[in-house]
Amino acid sequence: MFNTPFTKQHIALGAKMAEFAGYNMPISYTGINDEHAAVRTKAGLFDVSHMGEFILKGEHALDLIQRITSNDASKLVDGQAQYSCFPNATGGIVDDLLVYCIAQNKTYMLVVNASNIDKDWNWVSSHNTNNVEMHNISEKTGLLALQGPNAIKIAQQLTDMDLVNLKYYTFVKGKFADVENVLVSATGYTGAGGVEIYFETTDTSAAEKIWNAIFAVGEPHGLKPAGLGCRDTLRLEMGFCLFGNDIDDTTSPLEAGLGWITKFTKEFTNSEHFAAQKAVGLQRKLVGIEMIDKGIPRHGYKMKNAEGVEIGVVTSGTQSPSLNKAIGMAYLVAGSNALDTEVFVEVRDKLLKAKVVKLPFYQA
Repeated sequence: MFNTPFTKQHIALGAKMAEFAGYNMPISYTGINDEHAAVRTKAGLFDVSHMGEFILKGEHALDLIQRITSNDASKLVDGQAQYSCFPNATGGIVDDLLVYCIAQNKTYMLVVNASNIDKDWNWVSSHNTNNVEMHNISEKTGLLALQGPNAIKIAQQLTDMDLVNLKYYTFVKGKFADVENVLVSATGYTGAGGVEIYFETTDTSAAEKIWNAIFAVGEPHGLKPAGLGCRDTLRLEMGFCLFGNDIDDTTSPLEAGLGWITKFTKEFTNSEHFAAQKAVGLQRKLVGIEMIDKGIPRHGYKMKNAEGVEIGVVTSGTQSPSLNKAIGMAYLVAGSNALDTEVFVEVRDKLLKAKVVKLPFYQA
C-alpha cells in the first residue's frame, strides 16, 4: 500500500485511514457529516495526491489527445482546463479525466483516476503512433483540493498569483506558500467552489510547507481537514460521476449524461458508434433518484417498476448531509427515466418507493 506525502499528517490528526486505489487514505477525521458541512459552508482540505498525472509534449501532443478523448481539446488555450473522457472501442469509458493546456499545441497535462493510472498510461501509450513525448509524473506530484466558499480567501493569502479572479476551469502557475512551480486551478469535485493545488514532491519539504501554511491561514476561516468519505457525499449531491460506480468500461458517455463532453465535430475512438447511439436514441440513462420510503439506495441495488419488472440498477447512493434525505443515481431504461416517474429500489427483497428527480440534487 502506497502513502501520500501527507500520510503522517493524517495519522497525527487521528484520521480514520483505509486503503483506496492502493493508497493509504484518510476516510474521515471528525466525521463525514461534520466535514461535509465544513466544505459546504466554510472550507475543507482534501489530500488527493493519489490521482495520476501524465505530461504529453511535442507537435503531435494535441493530435493524440484529440484522437483518444471525447471533448474538443483544440479549444483550449494556455491556462485552461477541460473535463473529458477516454471512450473505449466497445462503447464504454476507459476513464474520465481533466486535460490541462500548459502550452497550446505543445504541452498538456492529463489528470486521471488513481485506480486507473496504469490502465490509462497503457491506453494512451498504445495510441501514441507519432512519438509524442510522454511522462508519468504521478509519483512525484502532490495534489491538495482546497474546497468551499472560503477556499479562495484562504489560498489568496499564500500567493501573489491572482486567484480571486481565476475563472472556473482555468489555472495559474507560480509561487505558493513559498514553494515554486505550483499549479493552482479553479477545479474541484465538490460543487462548493475552490481550487486544486498541484506541486512537485521531489523537494520533500514542499508538501509540509504547503499543508502547514494552508492550515495556518485557514483555521480562522473555519478550515477543516476532509476525507474521502465526505468527498463522495459532496460529489453525489452534485450528480458528479464516479468511475467504477456511475461510469465504467460498459457505460456510454451519452448514457451517463456526458453528452456535453462528447463532441462530434471531430473523430475520436469509436465516435461513429456514439454518433449512431445518439441518432437512434438512448436505451437507458443515468438519472437522479430521491427516496420516498425510508431506506438508502446502494451501488448494485436493482431498480424495478410498480409491477416488479426490473428497469435498471443503482450506481451510487447515500443519505445526503445537506438535504437530510436519501439520494442516489441509477441507470434506468427508456420509458422509466422521465422526471417524477415513480420507481422502486429493491432492498433485501422489499421494494422501496422513490422518484426520478433532476440533477444536481443540491443547489448552492
